Order: sequence, then C-alpha cells, then structure tokens
Amino acid sequence: MQKQRLVVLTGAGISAESGIKTFRDSGGLWEEYDVMEVASIEGWYKNPQLILKFYNDRRKQLEKAQPNAAHTSLAGAEKDFEVKIITQNIDNLHERAGSTSVLHLHGELTKAKSTGNPNKLIDIGYNDIKWGDTDGDGFQLRPHVVWFGEPVPAMNDAAKLVQSAEIFAIVGSSLNVYPAAGLLDFAPKGCRIFLIDPKNVNVGRRDVTVIKENASVGVSKMLDMIKEKHLS
Repeated sequence: MQKQRLVVLTGAGISAESGIKTFRDSGGLWEEYDVMEVASIEGWYKNPQLILKFYNDRRKQLEKAQPNAAHTSLAGAEKDFEVKIITQNIDNLHERAGSTSVLHLHGELTKAKSTGNPNKLIDIGYNDIKWGDTDGDGFQLRPHVVWFGEPVPAMNDAAKLVQSAEIFAIVGSSLNVYPAAGLLDFAPKGCRIFLIDPKNVNVGRRDVTVIKENASVGVSKMLDMIKEKHLS
C-alpha cells in the first residue's frame, strides 16, 4: 500500500521543549534583544559583530540541546507515512532525530553564507563565525539565516509540498510570521489539517482539527488519530 503523504510545518514551539529559546514567549529573546538588531538585514549592516555574537551564542545553545519526543515521533512516523518536514526553525533537531526530508524556510544555524555569493554555503557545525572570516574569495561570512527584510527562497518549494499533502499538520507555529503563515492556504481540498499548539492560534478556517497541547503530546495524539483512521 502506498504511504500517505504527511506534510508538517513546524515552528518555534516544537524546539522550545528542547530548551531552545523562542523570541515571543515570556523570558524569550525579544525581552533580551531588539529583534530588528539581531534578525534583520538592516541590523547586519548596522552592527554585524553583534549579530555574529548572537548567532554564535545560539549555536552553542543548540550544540547542548537534544531532540524531544515531538521530533522523534515525526521521524518515527516515516515507517507509516511519507513525511515531509517544512520548518521555520534554524536548528537541526529534526535531522538529529532522524527525519530524512527537512526543508528549512529560514536557513540553518550550522551553516555560514558568503556575503558576496548567497549561493555559497559552508558547513560550520557549532563553530563560531568571527568578523574577518571569509569565504575564500575575500567576502565576509554571515549566518545562513533568512532575516526580516530578506526574501524566503524556499517558499515555492514549501508551497508545492503543502499542495501535495494528504495530511497537513502545523506544530508549534504562531502563524504570525509571513510568508510561512500563508502556507495553510495551499492545503488542497480534502486534505486533513491539524493544528497543534497549547495556545490559541487563529487559523481563520473551520476544517482544522485543533489539538491544544504542547508539541510532544500533540504530535503523539495526532499520529494516533491518523493511524486509526488510516487502518479503519
């Protein structure tokens, strides 16, 4: 039997359980930093050293973090479903949990990008990027992160994945950040849609099964529901 295609959009909420600080939550990064100083292209032009330090610190935090039950459940679901992950997160916790198809909308923390050639990426693992580090052609390296004020190159691929979904799940996303929040509009007719978040999220449509739980509990509940439906 052909596996059903499960497409999952994940946001900061799924990684929060692994100790990765979010921007929006109480005690989050927006209380420590002005988001436009550390997550915008204008911030890079204004104070690149501050941005390099900010993401160097995020990398150190990520090195110590571990995938949680939500990550491992989605990886394990590949036994029963064709799972495609679209993530708004820049961490590598999905990959470390074992997911084999992960599309990063907003870049990857463990990669650096040339300021002279945006297509030139360098795997840096959990190492720092220092001011003066170059791509080999003399151009400064920067984090491979899509900042406010920059286009999201992976959006077309993400939209195509959602259009192909038989089941579409949104896990731990506030649906406040565009264009990613608009991916829900690409879900095809007849697609089963789930929203997993402990908070109230305005989805603006009625054909969504809401599971008001954190990611670890909610993903497990969703998988039980779709497996039961699939086997019946």
